[in-house]
Amino acid sequence: MSTNPLRRTLLGFIASIPLSGLQACGYRLRGMVDLPFKAIAITGNPSPPLRADIEASILQGTDAKVAINSKDAELILEITNDINGREILAYNSAGQVTAYRLNIRVGFRAFDNSGAEIIPDSEIYMTRDMDFSNTTVLATDVQQQQFLSLMRKDLSVQILRRVSAAARAPRTKSF
Repeated sequence: MSTNPLRRTLLGFIASIPLSGLQACGYRLRGMVDLPFKAIAITGNPSPPLRADIEASILQGTDAKVAINSKDAELILEITNDINGREILAYNSAGQVTAYRLNIRVGFRAFDNSGAEIIPDSEIYMTRDMDFSNTTVLATDVQQQQFLSLMRKDLSVQILRRVSAAARAPRTKSF
């Protein structure tokens, strides 16, 4: 029972850490992304689900709006590629697949309406491991689609966070 006071002390210490201290180490609660732009246009070749997820992230997680026309936008987010894949991760003793690794790779760049580059050609890559059973193929397909959907939503928020960080970073002029 001597660990109870220790636990209470540790919990009290953790609760007393200011949120700004956690943000300094890179930790950030999910929620709003602070973008210094009022309107963002999405161009390039995103898949329809990725476009919908990015638009939803902009509308729900920022104060910005989605511009239909890039002329009306302060920021143009160009999706250069959007690739979903699946690779075999493991086999059982009978040679049947027992696990897959799902992956999504999204290439993008961002620039303002004057053509100044905010983010050069960049790429985000995300993977998720998934167990597979031949007896539950339909359920596994549904689970795979759910995983891909969650991964796309996470990627869209990560893209917006990168845009936010790059837009706020001081720019150096090259002579």
